[in-house]
Amino acid sequence: MRLHKNCLNCDKELIGRTDKKYCDPQCKSSHQYKKEKEQPERFYNKVDNQLRLNRKLLKEYNKAGKAIIRSEVLIREGFDPKFFTHFWKSKKGDVYLFIYEYGFLKKTEHSVEKFVLIKWQEYMSK
Repeated sequence: MRLHKNCLNCDKELIGRTDKKYCDPQCKSSHQYKKEKEQPERFYNKVDNQLRLNRKLLKEYNKAGKAIIRSEVLIREGFDPKFFTHFWKSKKGDVYLFIYEYGFLKKTEHSVEKFVLIKWQEYMSK
């Protein structure tokens, strides 16, 4: 005698194999997605997502290779200066933080916090 089982996603009655859990691949995929969304975000994913967002914003606001922008503009869009991949120290002693090939330097001019945005150059490797 077969016990009646229902789909774990949509609750429709399952027909077929006794170990079947979903009525079709879409329900299986949907259920797995819902389960994953309920899990707390893993640390690696959080860092990776922030680095991607930071890089995207630096690229977007630095089309010419060098730019200056108010820090509040980037931060309002989700930029977090605590997330970076490496740094470079200029001959003047300024330390630029980089997210892959896009860098930034925090400066204050006339009581306004700004970021100087640059793009990685070959000479910085030396």
